[in-house]
Amino acid sequence: MRKKQKKIKNLDINQTSFYFEDYLETNKKNKSLHKNKLFQDRIYLLFFLFFSLIFIFSIRIIHVSLNKIQIFSHESISKKNNLLRRDIVDRHGELISRNIKSFHAAINPKYIKNKNNFLLKLRINFPDLPFRKIENNLNKGKYFYLKKRITQFEKEKLWALGEKGIIFEPFQTRVYTHSNLYSHIIGQVDYDNYGISGIEKYLDKELRDKNLTNFPIVLTLDTNIQHLINQELNKALLTFKATGGASLLMDVNNGDILSLVSLPNYDINLRSDVKDIKYMNKISKGVYELGSIFKTFTVALALDNDIVTPKTIIKNLPQSVSCSKYEISDIKNFPKNLSVEDILVRSSNIGTLLIARKIGEEKYKKFINDAKLLKSPEIQLEEVGNPINFDWNRCKLETVSYGHGITTTPLQAATVYASLTNGGKLIRPNLIKGKNELNFERIVSKKTSKQINDILRKVVTEEEGTASLADVFGYNVGGKTGTSENYHNKKENLNTFISVFPSQNPKYVLLVMLENPQVAEDLIYDYRGLKIKASRNEAGWNSVYVSGKIIKKIGPILAIKDKDFNSQYVAEKVN
Repeated sequence: MRKKQKKIKNLDINQTSFYFEDYLETNKKNKSLHKNKLFQDRIYLLFFLFFSLIFIFSIRIIHVSLNKIQIFSHESISKKNNLLRRDIVDRHGELISRNIKSFHAAINPKYIKNKNNFLLKLRINFPDLPFRKIENNLNKGKYFYLKKRITQFEKEKLWALGEKGIIFEPFQTRVYTHSNLYSHIIGQVDYDNYGISGIEKYLDKELRDKNLTNFPIVLTLDTNIQHLINQELNKALLTFKATGGASLLMDVNNGDILSLVSLPNYDINLRSDVKDIKYMNKISKGVYELGSIFKTFTVALALDNDIVTPKTIIKNLPQSVSCSKYEISDIKNFPKNLSVEDILVRSSNIGTLLIARKIGEEKYKKFINDAKLLKSPEIQLEEVGNPINFDWNRCKLETVSYGHGITTTPLQAATVYASLTNGGKLIRPNLIKGKNELNFERIVSKKTSKQINDILRKVVTEEEGTASLADVFGYNVGGKTGTSENYHNKKENLNTFISVFPSQNPKYVLLVMLENPQVAEDLIYDYRGLKIKASRNEAGWNSVYVSGKIIKKIGPILAIKDKDFNSQYVAEKVN
């Protein structure tokens, strides 16, 4: 028994227990499994984090995609900026006026550490500022404005100074993309964004309507045509040394105004207070004696009342006519016998006077009242003139017949020409697209309108006509000249030409007026194929010349946009 136990003991001593070895292996395996499990957990966590980020970004991308139109739409921008006024655009959507974000530059002296250094930097960058006043304000330590309505360039220069005390106060300002091109039409707004002149004032309530912020006011004007006419008229002022000028292009059928230019003009972005009379809107506010253009009214009235026909001969025309204490005569010597149409073509004062006497005062009064020649123009502008009232005393009928002693605005005169040549329908001048007011009231019959168009064409084409320089090929221009004294200064001439084209079926009326033009001694005219110089200072040698230049420039644009006008032009060119 003892031997047996001893043997067991010896066995235990010399042999390592297999139980111990199994424990160590198991322990190692457990630790390895634990590490693997931790590694897998971390992978799962990272995967979850990446998946979450991808999911979040995906949702955001889908959200942005679905709301892209709303985010970048004009509506959302308008709401964000809270625009105070609507845009103004031309008939083709060309931007004319818009509110934008701008800044005033203010100073908080508390944040200016080195005032002397600050003043020095200002002197270097803005030498025109009132530095004594700025220094006093800095010493007072109160918040003040350094400069109001600064430009983006000025803002960047001030920001570059690196001064915390410079504060940029945001506000809305009105900008005009064409500066002085539309100055007499668009007008201006004050610092509080209220209209104070032009369309801005006339339509102030509509322009400030917050419910219509996204819908601009669309004008009848054409920016390209406005630019071309403005360019030619500016050249004319230099060529003829005129003190001022004006032009109007209007659709004869509906009164839509495609262009209105008055020179000199001014930059409406400068917000200057313009008081000089030379800067007024000469087309709608200017009141003038327009001279011989009234002869067309006299002839049209006589034709419409069947008193004469275009071929009626007025016999034994005297060289002069005594009327009260006045002696009325013609500038040129005319034949003793002239037809009614020749009287208008040659522009005879005596012939027109005798026709007016056949018409009589009552009928002439009615025509002037129906044509509203002595009333303020009806147009979407605040700046309109009031023709001077007069009494129908002795000789008034005779002098009014050829445009002397009666005043009106160029806008009213052009409107009557449009009405006389469009078939006789009265129209109203219009600046807002789609707002033209048409009526069926007539000023003359269709027959009379056709007769007047034929005569006006002869004023341009006949050898004795006064407007041959406006005979632009392809456009069948007709019209009437007017040379008169400036009502405000009898020493100055006022030369006017009102044209219609194409004369066989008029689409447009164009008025060109020059104030106090001089003879262009260096200008060579192409007069019926001859190269000549002018020796007279009459409308036929300046306003007519300018009208021809304008029609040659704008005619192709009008022809392209008007199919009927274009087909007429092509037909004449082929023939």
